[in-house]
Amino acid sequence: MQKLIGNLNKGRLFVVSAPSGSGKTTLVRMLTKEFPNVIESVSFTTREIRNNEKKDLDYFYISKEEFEKKIKEKEFLEYASVFDNYYGTSKKVIEKDLINKKHVVLVIDTQGAKKLINKIDATFIFIAPLSIDELKNRLKLRQQNNDSEIEKRLSWAKEELKEIKHYDYLIINDDLKIAYEILKSIFIAEDNKIKNGVNFGK
Repeated sequence: MQKLIGNLNKGRLFVVSAPSGSGKTTLVRMLTKEFPNVIESVSFTTREIRNNEKKDLDYFYISKEEFEKKIKEKEFLEYASVFDNYYGTSKKVIEKDLINKKHVVLVIDTQGAKKLINKIDATFIFIAPLSIDELKNRLKLRQQNNDSEIEKRLSWAKEELKEIKHYDYLIINDDLKIAYEILKSIFIAEDNKIKNGVNFGK
Protein backbone atom coordinates (compact mmCIF):
# COMPACT_ATOMS: atom_id res chain seq x y z
CA MET A 1 0.00 0.00 0.00
CA GLN A 2 1.29 3.44 -0.92
CA LYS A 3 1.92 5.79 1.98
CA LEU A 4 1.80 9.57 2.22
CA ILE A 5 5.54 9.58 2.97
CA GLY A 6 7.90 6.61 2.68
CA ASN A 7 7.68 5.54 -0.97
CA LEU A 8 11.24 6.18 -2.15
CA ASN A 9 14.03 3.65 -2.67
CA LYS A 10 16.20 5.71 -0.33
CA GLY A 11 15.88 8.78 1.81
CA ARG A 12 15.86 12.32 0.45
CA LEU A 13 17.57 15.40 1.82
CA PHE A 14 15.56 18.52 2.68
CA VAL A 15 17.17 21.83 3.61
CA VAL A 16 15.09 24.24 5.70
CA SER A 17 16.23 27.80 6.39
CA ALA A 18 14.52 30.69 8.14
CA PRO A 19 15.36 33.78 10.17
CA SER A 20 15.63 33.19 13.91
CA GLY A 21 12.13 33.27 15.42
CA SER A 22 10.28 32.26 12.24
CA GLY A 23 9.10 28.93 13.65
CA LYS A 24 11.30 26.58 11.62
CA THR A 25 12.18 24.31 14.54
CA THR A 26 8.54 24.02 15.65
CA LEU A 27 7.36 23.18 12.13
CA VAL A 28 10.06 20.59 11.49
CA ARG A 29 9.41 18.90 14.85
CA MET A 30 5.69 18.72 14.05
CA LEU A 31 6.63 16.92 10.83
CA THR A 32 9.02 14.44 12.46
CA LYS A 33 6.40 13.66 15.10
CA GLU A 34 3.75 12.81 12.48
CA PHE A 35 6.11 10.95 10.12
CA PRO A 36 8.68 8.68 11.84
CA ASN A 37 10.69 8.24 8.63
CA VAL A 38 11.36 11.99 8.53
CA ILE A 39 14.17 12.94 10.89
CA GLU A 40 15.90 16.17 11.78
CA SER A 41 19.67 16.18 11.46
CA VAL A 42 21.42 17.17 14.69
CA SER A 43 24.09 19.77 13.96
CA PHE A 44 27.31 20.47 15.81
CA THR A 45 27.69 23.90 17.40
CA THR A 46 30.13 25.84 19.55
CA ARG A 47 27.50 28.02 21.20
CA GLU A 48 26.29 27.62 24.77
CA ILE A 49 23.32 25.36 25.44
CA ARG A 50 20.07 27.25 26.16
CA ASN A 51 17.75 26.53 29.07
CA ASN A 52 15.07 24.95 26.86
CA GLU A 53 17.50 22.75 24.92
CA LYS A 54 18.68 19.18 25.42
CA LYS A 55 22.22 17.99 24.74
CA ASP A 56 22.58 15.68 21.69
CA LEU A 57 18.92 16.29 20.78
CA ASP A 58 18.95 19.94 19.74
CA TYR A 59 22.69 20.11 18.99
CA PHE A 60 25.98 18.37 19.65
CA TYR A 61 27.73 21.00 21.76
CA ILE A 62 31.50 21.07 21.30
CA SER A 63 34.37 23.51 21.80
CA LYS A 64 35.69 25.83 19.10
CA GLU A 65 38.92 23.81 19.04
CA GLU A 66 37.03 20.55 18.47
CA PHE A 67 34.96 22.14 15.73
CA GLU A 68 37.98 23.53 13.89
CA LYS A 69 39.61 20.10 14.10
CA LYS A 70 36.56 18.60 12.37
CA ILE A 71 36.81 21.29 9.68
CA LYS A 72 40.43 20.33 9.00
CA GLU A 73 39.45 16.66 8.83
CA LYS A 74 36.64 17.53 6.37
CA GLU A 75 33.93 15.93 8.49
CA PHE A 76 31.25 18.48 7.64
CA LEU A 77 28.85 18.50 4.72
CA GLU A 78 28.51 22.21 5.41
CA TYR A 79 29.37 24.62 8.19
CA ALA A 80 28.96 28.32 8.91
CA SER A 81 29.76 30.96 11.50
CA VAL A 82 26.64 32.70 12.82
CA PHE A 83 26.73 35.33 15.58
CA ASP A 84 30.32 34.33 16.45
CA ASN A 85 29.42 30.64 16.81
CA TYR A 86 30.09 27.71 14.48
CA TYR A 87 27.35 25.40 13.22
CA GLY A 88 27.99 22.32 11.07
CA THR A 89 26.40 19.17 9.61
CA SER A 90 28.18 15.79 9.81
CA LYS A 91 28.62 13.92 6.50
CA LYS A 92 28.65 10.44 8.06
CA VAL A 93 25.41 10.84 10.00
CA ILE A 94 23.53 12.13 6.94
CA GLU A 95 24.78 9.36 4.63
CA LYS A 96 23.79 6.63 7.10
CA ASP A 97 20.25 7.98 7.54
CA LEU A 98 19.66 8.37 3.79
CA ILE A 99 20.74 4.78 3.10
CA ASN A 100 18.26 3.65 5.78
CA LYS A 101 15.44 5.32 3.78
CA LYS A 102 15.06 8.20 6.19
CA HIS A 103 14.21 11.64 4.85
CA VAL A 104 16.71 13.95 6.54
CA VAL A 105 15.92 17.59 7.31
CA LEU A 106 18.83 19.99 7.67
CA VAL A 107 17.72 23.07 9.58
CA ILE A 108 20.52 25.44 8.63
CA ASP A 109 21.04 29.12 7.89
CA THR A 110 21.37 30.58 4.40
CA GLN A 111 25.19 30.55 4.55
CA GLY A 112 25.25 26.78 4.91
CA ALA A 113 22.42 26.27 2.42
CA LYS A 114 24.18 28.27 -0.31
CA LYS A 115 27.19 25.98 -0.02
CA LEU A 116 24.94 22.99 -0.74
CA ILE A 117 22.69 24.29 -3.54
CA ASN A 118 25.02 23.30 -6.39
CA LYS A 119 26.70 20.51 -4.43
CA ILE A 120 23.94 18.05 -3.50
CA ASP A 121 20.55 16.81 -4.70
CA ALA A 122 18.10 18.18 -2.15
CA THR A 123 14.86 20.11 -1.74
CA PHE A 124 15.39 23.63 -0.42
CA ILE A 125 12.63 25.26 1.66
CA PHE A 126 12.60 28.78 3.11
CA ILE A 127 10.27 29.70 5.98
CA ALA A 128 9.64 33.42 6.41
CA PRO A 129 7.66 35.58 8.85
CA LEU A 130 4.82 37.76 7.57
CA SER A 131 6.98 40.85 8.17
CA ILE A 132 10.08 42.06 9.98
CA ASP A 133 7.84 43.74 12.58
CA GLU A 134 6.13 40.41 13.25
CA LEU A 135 9.51 38.75 13.59
CA LYS A 136 10.61 41.42 16.07
CA ASN A 137 7.53 40.73 18.20
CA ARG A 138 8.23 36.99 18.19
CA LEU A 139 11.85 37.49 19.24
CA LYS A 140 10.74 39.72 22.12
CA LEU A 141 8.16 37.16 23.26
CA ARG A 142 10.83 34.42 23.37
CA GLN A 143 12.74 36.43 25.99
CA GLN A 144 16.02 34.79 24.97
CA ASN A 145 17.80 37.91 23.71
CA ASN A 146 18.33 41.49 24.85
CA ASP A 147 17.41 44.47 22.65
CA SER A 148 20.88 44.67 21.10
CA GLU A 149 20.86 40.97 20.19
CA ILE A 150 17.36 41.26 18.75
CA GLU A 151 18.43 44.13 16.49
CA LYS A 152 21.42 42.07 15.35
CA ARG A 153 19.14 39.13 14.52
CA LEU A 154 16.71 41.38 12.65
CA SER A 155 19.55 42.84 10.61
CA TRP A 156 20.73 39.33 9.73
CA ALA A 157 17.14 38.28 8.94
CA LYS A 158 16.93 41.01 6.29
CA GLU A 159 20.07 39.59 4.67
CA GLU A 160 18.68 36.05 4.80
CA LEU A 161 15.43 37.13 3.14
CA LYS A 162 17.46 38.27 0.13
CA GLU A 163 18.45 34.63 -0.45
CA ILE A 164 14.89 33.33 -0.98
CA LYS A 165 15.45 33.25 -4.75
CA HIS A 166 17.85 30.32 -4.32
CA TYR A 167 15.21 28.07 -2.69
CA ASP A 168 12.64 25.72 -4.25
CA TYR A 169 9.76 26.61 -1.93
CA LEU A 170 8.69 29.54 0.26
CA ILE A 171 6.38 29.18 3.26
CA ILE A 172 5.05 32.31 5.00
CA ASN A 173 4.50 31.33 8.62
CA ASP A 174 1.62 33.64 9.50
CA ASP A 175 -0.54 30.80 10.82
CA LEU A 176 1.26 27.77 12.27
CA LYS A 177 -1.38 25.21 11.24
CA ILE A 178 -1.52 26.44 7.64
CA ALA A 179 2.28 26.69 7.43
CA TYR A 180 2.54 23.11 8.66
CA GLU A 181 0.04 21.83 6.08
CA ILE A 182 2.07 23.52 3.33
CA LEU A 183 5.33 22.04 4.66
CA LYS A 184 3.74 18.59 4.87
CA SER A 185 2.39 18.86 1.32
CA ILE A 186 5.89 19.68 0.02
CA PHE A 187 7.31 16.55 1.66
CA ILE A 188 4.46 14.39 0.34
CA ALA A 189 4.91 15.73 -3.20
CA GLU A 190 8.69 15.23 -3.18
CA ASP A 191 8.28 11.73 -1.73
CA ASN A 192 6.01 10.75 -4.61
CA LYS A 193 8.07 12.17 -7.48
CA ILE A 194 8.97 9.53 -10.04
CA LYS A 195 12.40 11.05 -10.68
CA ASN A 196 13.21 10.73 -6.97
CA GLY A 197 12.87 6.94 -7.15
CA VAL A 198 9.38 5.96 -6.00
CA ASN A 199 9.00 2.25 -5.22
CA PHE A 200 6.41 0.67 -7.55
CA GLY A 201 4.72 -2.67 -7.09
CA LYS A 202 6.49 -3.44 -3.80
